[in-house]
Amino acid sequence: MSPIRIGTRGSQLALWQAEWVAEQLRQRGHAVELIKISTQGDVSTESLSQVGGQGLFTKEIQRELLAGTVDVAVHSLKDLPTVSVPGICLAAVPPRETTADCLISRDDLKFEQLPAGSRIGTGSSRRGAQLLAWRSDIVVRDIRGNVDTRLRKLEEGSYDAIVLAAAGLTRLGLQQRITEQLSQQRVLPAIGQGALGLECREEDAATRGALEQLSDQPSFMAVTAERALLAALLAGCLAPVAAIGKTTGDGTLRLQARVLAPDGSRMLDGRLDGPISQAAEIGVQLAQQLSAQGAAELIQMARS
Repeated sequence: MSPIRIGTRGSQLALWQAEWVAEQLRQRGHAVELIKISTQGDVSTESLSQVGGQGLFTKEIQRELLAGTVDVAVHSLKDLPTVSVPGICLAAVPPRETTADCLISRDDLKFEQLPAGSRIGTGSSRRGAQLLAWRSDIVVRDIRGNVDTRLRKLEEGSYDAIVLAAAGLTRLGLQQRITEQLSQQRVLPAIGQGALGLECREEDAATRGALEQLSDQPSFMAVTAERALLAALLAGCLAPVAAIGKTTGDGTLRLQARVLAPDGSRMLDGRLDGPISQAAEIGVQLAQQLSAQGAAELIQMARS
């Protein structure tokens, strides 16, 4: 039987994620092969806002998937655009890692202890806007690169602190580097943060069946609501939009969302509960509520 070929980016974190998926498939009796694929996001050093973030880390892998070079694409779900690619399906979302953002500071100071004017590195307008809404006296600076590169830039003194997803640090065994896990009341996560998205070709029933064994329904439905919200807002992945879906034991899904002005001067919050079976509808309805409050104007500010 031919091995299941997994396409992955070559970064340390991407390889960890692909290896985790490979091991899960091996435990279920499947032969697996990893194939590294370079993406535009890996080779470009420009700011995400300059090169356009939509599909920056996913398009090349999806192209190889459609070409039949690989059978599975492993993505950090927050990098995966909400616009579906014909012929490809999101087959599985494994159990989600922590959704929190965390601060790593050079002097081991928590966010509220940092001096005025401190330079905070983040490549995310969502993080930057929420940090500025929290403290307008800090300076948000763009940062690019994988986890190791960002940590090195911090140590070299280019920044006083950086903000990263706690999930990536946890997966790489770097939890000890975390100075502070940021409160989700202050900093809501990105759409799909902490989750993996496993794609395959729609007609490849065997691979789809293998991947579905790795999927976690509460995680899948939570990110379904978040992605439906983002799609309905027509926001793309660069706008300052944050959301978190959580399921409860009684079959309810709660979706919290936030849309901000890029400088943090305006912020819209919303929340909606509903049956987990209606995850996508919950996302669309909450997007409509936020749109009625002026979300489109804030998203347009981010685009311009």
